[in-house]
Amino acid sequence: MVEVRVAAGAVRGAFEGEVAVFRGIPFAAPPVGPHRFAAPHPVEPWDGVRDALEFGPPPPQGGAFGMDRAVGGDDWLTANVWSPDLGSGLPVLVWIHGGAYTIGMSSLPEYDGTRLARGGVVVVTFNYRVGLEGFGAFTGSPANRGLLDQVAALEWVRDNIHAFGGDPARVTVFGESAGGGSVAALLAMPRARGLFQRAVASSAQGTFFSPELAADIAAACVAELGEDVSTVDPAVLPLAGDEVTAKMSQFARWGKAAHRGLLFAPVVDGEVLPVDPWQALADGAAAGVDLLVGHTRDEQRLFTVLDGQAGAVTDELASATLALYAPGDYRAAFPSASPEELHDLVQSDWIFRMPTLRLAEEQLSAGGRAWVYELTWEGPLGACHGLDVPLLFGNLDRGQPAALIGEVTEEVAELSARMRAAWTSFATSGDPGWPQFSSGLVQIFSAEPAVAPYPEETSRRLWAGHRFGALPLLDRE
Repeated sequence: MVEVRVAAGAVRGAFEGEVAVFRGIPFAAPPVGPHRFAAPHPVEPWDGVRDALEFGPPPPQGGAFGMDRAVGGDDWLTANVWSPDLGSGLPVLVWIHGGAYTIGMSSLPEYDGTRLARGGVVVVTFNYRVGLEGFGAFTGSPANRGLLDQVAALEWVRDNIHAFGGDPARVTVFGESAGGGSVAALLAMPRARGLFQRAVASSAQGTFFSPELAADIAAACVAELGEDVSTVDPAVLPLAGDEVTAKMSQFARWGKAAHRGLLFAPVVDGEVLPVDPWQALADGAAAGVDLLVGHTRDEQRLFTVLDGQAGAVTDELASATLALYAPGDYRAAFPSASPEELHDLVQSDWIFRMPTLRLAEEQLSAGGRAWVYELTWEGPLGACHGLDVPLLFGNLDRGQPAALIGEVTEEVAELSARMRAAWTSFATSGDPGWPQFSSGLVQIFSAEPAVAPYPEETSRRLWAGHRFGALPLLDRE
């Protein structure tokens, strides 16, 4: 056992091998009762020594991807720390999980920080409110409560990480999918300024909502409940979102969000999130933050398989998908692509690849520093969305993402080690080990890694004139 003292009191963790691990440390008060649907409140101090041996309970979850709905308590806002040295002032990597802003929790086995910490960094993971609890747009409640939870977690890191051997002046926030989108949002948020010095946005989910769209979606969820949202049991509330998701075809006014089955995203409300991340970066909001971004080559493939469309995408479906998402002529740009390849390409580009790349481009335009990578190594579903998570954490044989890896060979173990080393180097010195994107070069993570020009240049040109921003509420007629 090992004890350290944080601002609210002493906590007791345990050594797991050579790494000290602390789980379930509250960084904010339980967001229930008078604090429900409010910005996070400070945690109440405690007497004595609090055990930090088990993960805190997850926030209420939607039912996507087989997630467990069980809440198991209301102390949702907790952090976990892995430290290889409690006294040396190491760089800090703070992970923000993904899950379409609807599901996710820091206790998933794929997010175990042991292997990453062994490389010489302190690793922090945490829970934040998702779904209606975190992103439902309710009158009288602040928008983006899930993002405010993330800010509170980063403030906790700033104030307490020295007790775990971390350097609060060398904090890197990193995340994937909705976690990558959260990193993008934090770069644009005045409340997050100064809480981290470096950022990694992997496969950043490019969906942000206008206040009108977010409010209309929340109203539909409330109507499904048929009662005051503030009185609904937190464990039951996600059911309303699941019911609305099942009826998405009825909500054409939600546009691309409805077609993609997305109920929640950060809201560009003008206050918590003043402008969208691309505009914020172009305006220089994060020019002093080192930025690393990247994506997988075949992002959409995972969702095409999960939706049961693999091998079944007709030319008619591909045409409808292109009509909805494409900013240019994909058929002319990719003349040899099959209907399924076109269907996957345009959706990969719309929701993940091009929004992520644009973050680096806007950062450079404002005089900041940016690096770019693409993962092209192929698992059973190609280089699909989420493949980088087990590679990055080194947890190749546990959790749902392990299925994306397949057999754990020496080749994949070496690739994982290279990715962990790059993230550790970036957190330590601001240099991941390849040239800045201003050179036109990116890192390709594959069986034989290489530094090369950005490989998705055709897509980049198609999207060059597109303005990423908040999705609108369409005309109800």
